[in-house]
Amino acid sequence: MNTGDKFEFTYGRVEARIKVPKGNGLWPAFWMMGADFLDGRPWPYNGEVDIMEVLGKDVKTSYSTVHAPAYNGGGGIGGLYTLPGDADYSDDFHVWAAHWDSKGIVYSLDGRTVLTLDKARIEQTRGPWVFDHPFYLILNLAVGGDWPGPPDASTPFPAKMLVDYVRVYQ
Repeated sequence: MNTGDKFEFTYGRVEARIKVPKGNGLWPAFWMMGADFLDGRPWPYNGEVDIMEVLGKDVKTSYSTVHAPAYNGGGGIGGLYTLPGDADYSDDFHVWAAHWDSKGIVYSLDGRTVLTLDKARIEQTRGPWVFDHPFYLILNLAVGGDWPGPPDASTPFPAKMLVDYVRVYQ
């Protein structure tokens, strides 16, 4: 799902209830891209907000990250987190959310805060905050790449990232 040229917003709470697949090379993601990317502003100058990324080879870890000119790629700012009891994300649906405002982004999983990014602190320590403008949503299941690695004979195909709903509150 890609809302580019269809729906964009600045600030609010965005959430999705998702069940991720398991398998080498699979890379499910729920993220936002700065809408000016569609007008030709190159990445990472437009900003990228990764609400959820899970690698199919490690479905016990979820990542939330922001990317900007001063911190991008492997140098993005974010964190990783696991489920209580070392549970597997692919076993059930989970609600990933980001509450985004002019002061920063608070990420949550199943109603529990897992990461807080404070705009003032990031600007003092890492560089400019480029997230105060319209963004659009993307939910996708990528296959392969440097980070998730390649699929192999054990990777299930077809693979599916199941999305129950996506909501934006403003």
